[in-house]
Amino acid sequence: MPHRPEIIAHRGASREEPENTIPAFARAMALGANAVELDVHRTADGWLVVHHDPGIASSGSVTPIQSLTLAAVRTFRVGGEPIPTLDDVVAQVAGQMRIYCELKGAHTSGLAAMRLAPLGERAAVHSFDHRMIAESASSHPDVPRGVLESSYHIDPGFPLRDVGARDLWQYESLIDRALVDAVHQIGCRVIAWTVNDPARATALATMGVDGICTDDVRAIRSSLD
Repeated sequence: MPHRPEIIAHRGASREEPENTIPAFARAMALGANAVELDVHRTADGWLVVHHDPGIASSGSVTPIQSLTLAAVRTFRVGGEPIPTLDDVVAQVAGQMRIYCELKGAHTSGLAAMRLAPLGERAAVHSFDHRMIAESASSHPDVPRGVLESSYHIDPGFPLRDVGARDLWQYESLIDRALVDAVHQIGCRVIAWTVNDPARATALATMGVDGICTDDVRAIRSSLD
């Protein structure tokens, strides 16, 4: 039996419920995910809301989240479901699943880290913008950090050391055993994104990846059990 990595529900159980909504996170929990991954943007009045894109599409137009108050965001729907705040999600899943928070919008690093700090090892932040991770390290060094990558560095540990991160979120097709071994040698972790093929999930588990981020919790869990 291969090593059993953490199963991370990408934007919740997004194959079964609208992504980044409370039903998606609740469904991920019901399916046995170990963690959820979500995206945050900051509203005009300083709240963090959970939504993938920087704008909300409605009636043929897109409104930037950073231009909206929380009250205005509350009027929109994703697949019929309201857009939650990060606080809403923490209230729903904290203590039952780990929360991996992708910092998307500007000025989200400090707010997200402050909200997640009380959860300790049960939460972490990550981003493609490694400057945000450096900011998080400065403001809340106890919150675990990760860097998103879609390139294979000659030294896979470099982006981790550069900002004091723990987790390398690596595009799944670029992961091999050499990369996993190199990251493990410096005491860090590899999380594969986004994996929906059970055979690939099993192969990655055999390589020793620490987490698999997936849209299809049901299929990936079955392949690893």
